[in-house]
Amino acid sequence: MRIDLHTHTSVSDGELTPQILIEQAIESGVDVLAITDHDTVGAFEQLKHGSNQITLITGTELSSHWQKTGVHIVGLNIDLHSETLQTGLARQQNARNIRAEKIARRLSKIGLANTLAGARQYSGDTSIGRVHFAQHLVNSGAVKDFKTAFKKYLGAGKAGDVKSEWLGMSEVIDWITQANGHAVLAHPAKYKLTNRKLEQLVQDFAAAGGHAIEVVSGKQDAQLTSRLARLATRHSLLASTGSDFHRPGQNWAALGTQPALPADSEPVWNNWGL
Repeated sequence: MRIDLHTHTSVSDGELTPQILIEQAIESGVDVLAITDHDTVGAFEQLKHGSNQITLITGTELSSHWQKTGVHIVGLNIDLHSETLQTGLARQQNARNIRAEKIARRLSKIGLANTLAGARQYSGDTSIGRVHFAQHLVNSGAVKDFKTAFKKYLGAGKAGDVKSEWLGMSEVIDWITQANGHAVLAHPAKYKLTNRKLEQLVQDFAAAGGHAIEVVSGKQDAQLTSRLARLATRHSLLASTGSDFHRPGQNWAALGTQPALPADSEPVWNNWGL
């Protein structure tokens, strides 16, 4: 089976609507798809019907922090109606709105006015993030493209780089567990931690009740895959895989094209009856 357990739609910072994402996943030969929008499960509310051509897994990608590092935890196979999860998601959305207001104030101080209203034109009622500010800056002519928007205004160390007051990793893991889901440490290699720090993160993740790590995230080299697989095994964690798809044209995160999990990894979906 071709399995992709990390994708995004226009409900957060992706480009495609949930229905079109499913259609494109089917065209790409994906058999099992999880929609994991940032801090929301709104995509599932938009879907009017499923498809007998693909198995859809409920999910979300929750922002959290570990020590001084922001980390993302994917919740898979979650109960969308869990009161604990719904309360947690409401808190996450409130944190996102507060961050968006701070970003707008900072951008205003350097001469970029009305960016919050501009960003909301693209986020609507969905989960607002820096990508929506970038979209406004591009479409208003302030910058030529998304890359420039982040390089000049929204990337690390720039005016729009506002750190949110996310909750701790253990509390976010608990929300997922309370929703009968599997908590997965997303793209562990992307946090730019030293080997020792990454080992400590995964150890703390496992101790907090985490279930799996993304051994594969998008197109990555075989050496990294092997290293992450060994890391999962050392801490008795399951293995997950996902493209981290956001929009067409990003070949490094194309739907369902990421490498296979190592043969000796235990997949997170083993007990899902797939």
